[in-house]
Order: sequence, then C-alpha cells, then structure tokens
Amino acid sequence: MTAPSPDGIPRGGPPLTEEEAEDLLRCICFKTGPPRTVGVELEWLVHELRDPRLPVPPRRLAAAIDTVRTLPLVAALTFEPGGQLELSSLPAASLMECLDSLAADLRAVREALAPLGLGLSGYGVDPWHAPRARVLHEPRYDAMEAALARNGPAGRAMMCESASVQICLDAGVDGPGPLGYRRRWKLAHLLGAVLVAAFANSAVHGGRRTGWRSTRQALWTDLDPTRALAPPPDGEPRAEWAAHVLDTPVLCVRTPHGPWAVPEGLTFREWLRTGRPRPADADDLRYHLTTLFPPVRPRGHLELRMIDAQPGLDGWMVPVAVTTALFEDARAAEAAHRAMRPLEALAGQGPAPRNPLWRAAARDGLADPLLHTAALAVFGAALEALPRIGASAGVVESVAAFHERHVLGGGCPADELQEVAS
Repeated sequence: MTAPSPDGIPRGGPPLTEEEAEDLLRCICFKTGPPRTVGVELEWLVHELRDPRLPVPPRRLAAAIDTVRTLPLVAALTFEPGGQLELSSLPAASLMECLDSLAADLRAVREALAPLGLGLSGYGVDPWHAPRARVLHEPRYDAMEAALARNGPAGRAMMCESASVQICLDAGVDGPGPLGYRRRWKLAHLLGAVLVAAFANSAVHGGRRTGWRSTRQALWTDLDPTRALAPPPDGEPRAEWAAHVLDTPVLCVRTPHGPWAVPEGLTFREWLRTGRPRPADADDLRYHLTTLFPPVRPRGHLELRMIDAQPGLDGWMVPVAVTTALFEDARAAEAAHRAMRPLEALAGQGPAPRNPLWRAAARDGLADPLLHTAALAVFGAALEALPRIGASAGVVESVAAFHERHVLGGGCPADELQEVAS
C-alpha cells in the first residue's frame, strides 16, 4: 500500500489515469470546513549590514545559510535560488499565535546573522542587484530556469531577486455566505489586486525605477503563458482548478540520475494520455502542483501569494493582519465583498494577474481611484474586525499607522523607495 503524503496525494504508485487525476485534484485542493487556522511564508533578501548596495559574496552567504540552519526554529527554514531566506510558519490557531511565533523565529535569525555582518531586507525585488546570481544548483532549479528562460528574463529574476509575504488561510465552508469557499475564492482574486496595490514595495530594481510600483508582480505577470495564471474567474472553483492544472504544461519530468527533462509544451493531461516520456503517477501530479504559481494557489487551504515583502522589522505583520481579518471575520468579509463589486468590471473576464485590474494594481498602486476607494473600505473593515479576532493593541496600532501613512493618501511603500535608486 502506498503511503499517503501530507497533502493527501499518495507517493508513487501505478500510472495515473486522467479521471483519477481530476478526482484527486477536486478532493485535495479545496478542503472545506469552518476557517480555523492561519499560516505565513516570509521571504527576505539577505544583505550586507554595512552597505546593502554591496553584493554578498557566495562564501559568506553559504556560511550564513549553514549558521541559520542550526537554529532551533519553529518555522520551516528554506532558501530560494538567489539565496533569499524563507520562513514558513506552522498552521496557527489564531492570528496572534502565528505572528508571535514567527516574530520570535525572525529575531533568532537576525541575531544569528548580525555577527556575520549580514541582515534581512524587505523588498519585493532586489533594488540594488540585478541580475543576481543563482546560488542554489539543484535539479529542480536547473530545470525551472531552463523552462522559464524560454519566455525571457522574468523567470530568473523571480527565482533569484524577488521576495514576498504569502498568507495561508483555510478554504472555507462548503456552503453560501461570506465564509463559503466559493465566495472566499472569488474574494481572493479581487481583493488580491487591492493587496498588491496597497503593499506594493518594489518600484526599484537593479538600481533604477521600473515604472511599476510592484515590479515583483510585473515579473510574475510575464513569467509564463499559463504557469502564473489563475483559472477562469467564473465557474465552480474545484472543476476550474482541476482543468487548469491538467492543461498547464509540465515544467519538468524528474529522473533518478542526471538532469531532469524539460519538455516543451507537454501538458499534464497529454502526459497522462500518452504515457510519454514515461507514465505519470500521483507523485508526479503532486510535484506538478508545486510548479504552478498563480496569485492564489489552492493547497487544501488558500495560499495568497501576491504581496511584496515589506520594509521594517515587523512591517510584514500588517498585510497578514489585514488579510486575516478580512477573511476570518464574517462582518469584515461581507464588507470586503461589497467593496470588491466595483472592481469586477475593471477585472473583466481575463484571469489574474493579466487582467486590467491586476495590471493597474501593479503599475499604479493606490493611485488608481477604484483601487484606492476599495482599499479605504477594506482597511476600515479590517481595523474594526482586528479586536474581534483577538489582535493585540500593538498589531492594531501598526495597521492603523500604515492606514494613515499610506492608504488614506492613496500611497504605498513603493512611493518611499526613491533613495535606493541613487
């Protein structure tokens, strides 16, 4: 008997049929029930403390990686291809449990890096160094770079020069109302554009202004014809996502020895039907899911992937608190749904992040009048909801300060990045 994996897909096993793949995807990608948990994945650029404009030599970065890996952290620690540090929290029973645990791990990481002369920077893309060398050379990243390079330089930049705040929330209940998974799925794809705009923090890349407030989101938009897209906005989420997964080209076919194969244009559905270059099994489907990068990725829960890394020691807490309040508090969720209605016409029928709404969010931030109006409404709803979901006074004050500093005037952190472009 094949052992089940944590995500519900059995490891290995016999060749998978197309019908079995569709059934697995429908069952595992939207696990319904009352929303209870929150998780966060934080990516950081590692920089020189004495002068962040100086590149970190590979040997020093490797030593820092080895040092940080010895820490007794609660969160999972990984590194991205360009040496970005990532902390992924465990699912927490409350917003504050998640924030407090991850903040403690971050303090430990910073304290370990400081004697090495290194620190962490919160920017959506590296404002100083582009292109940035890839420091992780593994079969996955070798295959990923080869596949994404077919569509230009955005793939390498995404891999090596970007950082984000990713928020994981339960899919929701199987029913109507603001906590139903269908409405939460739709909300995520409209509210996601507001989050891009409000927390845009990547206007400078490689020492120059790019014309985008969120260059990171612009990179994701140009990444690949289908890999970074959401499914069509209408339709039943489970069915649309399953079809999208099967009709997206395979990034790689893993092999036990040597470099992995990087087929061009082979969708997972075609792989199942033809059995070439070898029969695909359930573990291949599981791996294929990890190579899809839509702005909202269903993994049983919803993984919101669109927010730039934030400045400051605790700036990351603000998007986590705002997003959690808007999804977990029923009154705030209802207010957010109402605030999103005017954005539907701008979004149109195109999938995120390539529709006009998402492009406006990445380019203009809250300078766009529709996005600004929506942000005012959802930040107001979040500030009212945060005490109801147990947020501390300090977290509420941080959200209120961000609201006053950026949202009220139609700005975002990217508007304050002028100094790093010199």
